[in-house]
Amino acid sequence: MNLTGLEVRADALLATWADDGAPVTYPTLWLRDNCPSAFHPQTEERVLDLLSLAAQPVLTHAEQGRETVVLHYADGHVSHIALALLAAHRPGRPVSDPAAIPPRLWRGDLAPGGIPRFAAARLAGDDAALETWMRQTAALGLSIVDGLADRVDAGVEIACKIGFLRETNFGMTFEVVSKPDPNNLAYTAVTLPLHTDLPNQEVPPGFQFLHCLANEAQGGGSLFADGFALAEDLRARDPEAFRLLSEVAIPFRFHDRHADIRTHAPVITLDRVGAVREIRWNAHIAATFDMPADVMPAYYRAYRTFMAMTRDPAYQITFKLAAGEMIVFDNRRVLHGREAFDPSTGFRHLHGCYVDRGEFNSRLRLLARTPG
Repeated sequence: MNLTGLEVRADALLATWADDGAPVTYPTLWLRDNCPSAFHPQTEERVLDLLSLAAQPVLTHAEQGRETVVLHYADGHVSHIALALLAAHRPGRPVSDPAAIPPRLWRGDLAPGGIPRFAAARLAGDDAALETWMRQTAALGLSIVDGLADRVDAGVEIACKIGFLRETNFGMTFEVVSKPDPNNLAYTAVTLPLHTDLPNQEVPPGFQFLHCLANEAQGGGSLFADGFALAEDLRARDPEAFRLLSEVAIPFRFHDRHADIRTHAPVITLDRVGAVREIRWNAHIAATFDMPADVMPAYYRAYRTFMAMTRDPAYQITFKLAAGEMIVFDNRRVLHGREAFDPSTGFRHLHGCYVDRGEFNSRLRLLARTPG
């Protein structure tokens, strides 16, 4: 955070940092908008009304103090802006974020033994272990928690160590069991191809927690694939298919006697720099395609190409959860599925819940503040 030079212009401050060497431009309106006087001292929320300022405040003088830069303006205002703030918020550079963990892509060569595994008892009482688990889960997109007690709320307690649960039309939590009169294929014994949950929601749930309480039936193995790896391989092999799946929004819909929830969204969502941020893949609740007829042939080709990739064993890992284990995964990245099972051969029961990405990322940031 060492400054080696300051240059005052009427419309901007140019600061040169020792770690960079190139001048950084801070427009005067940005400087006034981030003056400490612009924020409430307790809540740290901005209270400044931008319209109370000139469209381009005039900077007349700047001087460097020990920990601040003192800025003088033509209207008489004086700002004391922390060097740390100027260093951390250089225009054009994203601010450092402890929750911005780069994804580590994986394919079928990730053996089940390579999935990060953590003991429930340790996560319950050790914030350092909790942070390590969360960071590894964010990077790989999935992990396993073992040693859970034989009660339905044991997995929920781990989820609540992160943040608030996400309630959906299926409730705050849900039971994955074969039952009569199901309103979702998860509540049957049939094969579930790889999918993400609830792409029909405006914002699909983030991290999913599936606690295995019993898995005694023949069959019922769990299936997973990294949707980010699928998307990146599609981008490399078939750019036009990738473009269509990331630009053309399709309808998703879930409906039963109590809900009719719909949205339009692309299968692949990109962030502002073009990186894959979200996968919405669930052919069972994709509604009737409604894009223009001249787009449909190419779109169906792209859609089928991606579907074929999800069926390719080169992308899949399969294993059978045991009682006391919980799989945790990013529902907006990792596709999951299930082999068919025979309920007459034994009981299969998973207890599930969701925690949104925002809650997950908030907890990571708070844990990063805690002294090690």
